[in-house]
Amino acid sequence: MYTTQDEQQLYARAKSLIEQKEVTNPEETIQELRDVVNYCDWKYYVQNEPVLSDYEYDIVYKKLKHLEEQYPELVTADSPTQRVAMGLSERFPTVSHLVPMLSLDNTYNADDLRDWDKRCKDYVNEAPIEYCVEPKYDGASVSLVYEDGKLVRGATRGDGVMGEEVTINIKQIRSIPLSAAFEKSGIAQVEIRGEVVIHKEVFAEYNRQRTAEGLSPLANPRNAASGTLRILDPKEVSKRKLSAILYHISYYTLNSGSTVPDTLHTHYDSLNWLYQLGFPTPVKEMKRFNNIDDVIAFCEEFEQRRDDLPYEVDGLVIKVNSFDMQDRMGMTAHHPRWAVAYKFKARQATSKLLRVEFQVGRTGSVTPVAKIEPVPIGGVTVTSISLFNEDVVREKDLHIGDTVLVERAGDVIPYIVKPLTELRNGTEEDIVFPTHCPVCGEPLEKPEEEAVWRCINISCPAQVVERIIHFASKDAMDIRNLGAANVQKFYELGLLKDIPGIYNINWDAIRKLEGFGEKSITNLQSAINNSKKQPLNRVIYGLGIRHVGETMAKTLASAVSHIRELYDWDEEKLVSLQDVGPKVAASVAHFFHTKENRHMVDLLEEYGVNLANTQKAAPATGELAGKTFLFTGTLSHFKRSDAEAMVEAKGGSILGGVSSKLNYLVVGEDAGSKLEKAKKLGTVAILTEQEFLELIGD
Repeated sequence: MYTTQDEQQLYARAKSLIEQKEVTNPEETIQELRDVVNYCDWKYYVQNEPVLSDYEYDIVYKKLKHLEEQYPELVTADSPTQRVAMGLSERFPTVSHLVPMLSLDNTYNADDLRDWDKRCKDYVNEAPIEYCVEPKYDGASVSLVYEDGKLVRGATRGDGVMGEEVTINIKQIRSIPLSAAFEKSGIAQVEIRGEVVIHKEVFAEYNRQRTAEGLSPLANPRNAASGTLRILDPKEVSKRKLSAILYHISYYTLNSGSTVPDTLHTHYDSLNWLYQLGFPTPVKEMKRFNNIDDVIAFCEEFEQRRDDLPYEVDGLVIKVNSFDMQDRMGMTAHHPRWAVAYKFKARQATSKLLRVEFQVGRTGSVTPVAKIEPVPIGGVTVTSISLFNEDVVREKDLHIGDTVLVERAGDVIPYIVKPLTELRNGTEEDIVFPTHCPVCGEPLEKPEEEAVWRCINISCPAQVVERIIHFASKDAMDIRNLGAANVQKFYELGLLKDIPGIYNINWDAIRKLEGFGEKSITNLQSAINNSKKQPLNRVIYGLGIRHVGETMAKTLASAVSHIRELYDWDEEKLVSLQDVGPKVAASVAHFFHTKENRHMVDLLEEYGVNLANTQKAAPATGELAGKTFLFTGTLSHFKRSDAEAMVEAKGGSILGGVSSKLNYLVVGEDAGSKLEKAKKLGTVAILTEQEFLELIGD
């Protein structure tokens, strides 16, 4: 949608518009603001890569809104102020929310809250207002629909009117009930709003895994939660250990003869009722107040203890407690008038960029790491910050000696927001990227369509150490007690030179090292021996092949009886596997066609590591053998899982998405983007449920 140059220009224009004080050409400025807001919305909602802080975005959005109010003749139907937001991906079917999921208006200080309080009182003719205050969780917004007590649909926020139907993934979140006793209160259908979140410790572990795989860590839990909900494999979603906090009943209908239950007259009572039904709600953190001054005092006090919560919060939400008053106040096209967000101050501080070091990862990627003067942010002293790649350094215009603004994004990962160029004194120096590997001295290369420089010397000591660490990691061979520190020590002492060397360690030499008693050696030996029995998919993942994560390793392992079969596979054959694209195929083929890698694999087998797949499925038989299917929309004759089981029972297989490898797309009600994509391809047979039943003979 946007080229790199487009993005750079829009980002620069956004920063300029934030600082702009006077408007000389309203029409031109309004269009520029629209372009920037549309770009920021696309990055936030579709790419899950916010480019501005919430505070900066609000400045731009409010400037646009203010100008359009001043010049109503310049308002157009496609202005971002005339809708909730933009952006839906095309990976899941889209569904309509029963009630639009609007944004919240933001406040940042006590004066903002008092202004909002005054507006609320104006709407209810100065009647006393009780406010309910709860944490604003930093995750992915979702809506859940229950009918007759059963969870029938889960959807992302999307553009606020339409969201992505991710029910199968929502069901992997154990804290969300699949059924609840709504019928006891006379409720026939109910839509509940909430936030999918990730526990701080789970998020930290997830980023450790990404870093170990040579990937840049995610900036915040919201990105991690949102991205996980869009994964096509629900089993993988389950592994991510998502949680949920539900905070609003947006819509409900009653069974015939039923009356509105007492629990649905106030927001506070409704969340307590949901909690009693088994839903995760913020009842333990939620407070009620009768005046705005008490609300302000609570907000300021809560901000000081925000770190005590197990989930990331970026503010508090203040709501008018009475549903009757909420109805009287109503909503704008953008936000409800009866609720507002109080945003916490960003975790920011200034520091000095002292130098940049260049670290080499296991795949040869060279990452610039900024070393800054130690600065405390959110209870953590920050001294090192990843700059990811040369493009980031150039885009931010960073120099050695710069005073930089540092922020802990999501209160977890520190990053440099920008240099404070107005503080430069002329002594700053350019950041010079190396032309040769900082570890082994070999020339660096920058592959096309990549932002990183790479050392292509597979014998580079830094890569060797990182590969051994990855091979021994928990998600690979799970060799406990062989962590990064021990691997580094063994390598430097010449006791461990490569991955196969793990299984040929000189234990007499280890015994002479300080800190290695007989018990620790016995434990390490046991862990190494146990790793020889790990299934083939863990071995393949542990080899550290570029673009091969845990899921792809399972795909490769399931396709062969022994790892050596992959020696003879070319890219064309690899692409025939489910979910294997050209990039993965090229990487896998290159790895197994390389002499040194084959020698490494052969040595592993000599040392007793299992390289066979004893669980390889027999070739599919049956009338659907070799045929691929995908189901989309709501099926009326059977559950999707049952339909998939019918296909597999007759030798067919199920794909995760629409591609040239798909033979049949079975369409139920409310089919979305998959149907459109299949039509565009023109090679996929599109079946109704009845046609599917006739095809399989049931």
